[in-house]
Amino acid sequence: MRKAKILVVDDEHLIRWSLEQSLRKQGYDVQTAPSGEEALRLIQEDSPDLVLLDIQLPGMDGLEVLSRAKELDDELIVIMVTALGVLETAVKAMRMGAHDYINKPFNLDELAIIVRKALETRELRKEVAHLRSAQTSKYGIDNIIGKSRAMGQVLDMVRKVAKSDASTVLIQGESGTGKELIAKAIHYESARRDKPFMAINCAAVPATLLESELLGHEKGAFTDAKVQKKGLFETADGGTIFLDEIGDMEMGMQAKLLRVLEERSFRRVGGTKEIPVDVRVVSATNQDLLKKIEAKEFRNDLYYRLQVIPIYLSPLRDRREDIMPLVDFFIGHFSREFGKNVSGVSKMARKFLEEYEWPGNVRELRNIIERAIILENEETLMLDHLPRELISRTGESGGGSPLNLRIPPEGIDIEDVERELIRQSLELAEGNQSKAAKKLNLGIDAFRYRMKKFGFLV
Repeated sequence: MRKAKILVVDDEHLIRWSLEQSLRKQGYDVQTAPSGEEALRLIQEDSPDLVLLDIQLPGMDGLEVLSRAKELDDELIVIMVTALGVLETAVKAMRMGAHDYINKPFNLDELAIIVRKALETRELRKEVAHLRSAQTSKYGIDNIIGKSRAMGQVLDMVRKVAKSDASTVLIQGESGTGKELIAKAIHYESARRDKPFMAINCAAVPATLLESELLGHEKGAFTDAKVQKKGLFETADGGTIFLDEIGDMEMGMQAKLLRVLEERSFRRVGGTKEIPVDVRVVSATNQDLLKKIEAKEFRNDLYYRLQVIPIYLSPLRDRREDIMPLVDFFIGHFSREFGKNVSGVSKMARKFLEEYEWPGNVRELRNIIERAIILENEETLMLDHLPRELISRTGESGGGSPLNLRIPPEGIDIEDVERELIRQSLELAEGNQSKAAKKLNLGIDAFRYRMKKFGFLV
């Protein structure tokens, strides 16, 4: 494990030596510098994790060194070392970006605690930056799958919205079309990416609690309000708030939301203080809000305030050219997740996937591929790996179910029925005789006998 690198900057040799010995004993890699100029050279060449910087240096003073050091590395942790009576200078240093300060003469044990906590803070900052980078990579626009013209238009709109500071966006589309994914792409492609993305499903939170969830509350605002609580608007300040299923928000809360959007401020439940807020509000619905307006169930003024930028997501059945790219993506994703080696899709499975209506849209497709990858062990995704109820719902199961058999008035030859069952079972199993036999509850020898009988096997 790499030792943390600490630079001690002080013009007094005894202090430099004392700090160097103490810090080395604690397991740190320590360098020293007697002047600001030497300190800046070492910061540029060796990139220390933390700097102990005396404010009162000859020549270039500690404040100037701090300023230039921050230009070289804005994330550098700097702890100022000050003499008693210069508190005002220490406060100024904190405003300039110093992490903390300690007064001379100092206790080495106290300094050790300050250094340890400061380095922990640096590691946490690095971890947060890594997580933010990972989130941006995961939810950025490059990870949205779709080659259809409709999806291309949506992604063009996402890019334009992300570059702007449009305060409200309304995403409309059926359930499962990926509305939250688009909302996250807008956030993580924008200048707000380093601030929070907060999401709430308005249909899942009781109307009596939604105001508190969004705006927060003061202690004692209602019976169970034992402590003050920040709401999502306050938490998301500087970032994005995603209001899913906005069409289910009750009328009273709609009025309060409208006020927040217009005033760009709010009051917590039970509070009197106006709290300014800077958030982008992205809303989503699978309902026809214009019909809800006609039915007096949604505010006309809120609707037009929310849809400054409208985005419509087409159902998957209307952009069939996106189906197989999504299938390939999900196969790769779940194969890696579950340690499988699925690498392709059979012709029959592909035909079914491309022609199925997908009432649950991308969410349904994802769930079906995940289920198939978990349950099956073959390298190719076959038609019979897909849920039976899904196939029978589309009529792809043919006449194999007794419930679908109808004897015509003129009658039918039983051998014709048997021949058709053999044909359909082979088609469903994509030529795999063992699987076809199982679908008819026949042994493999009995099944092959019938194949020969009806000319399917020479």
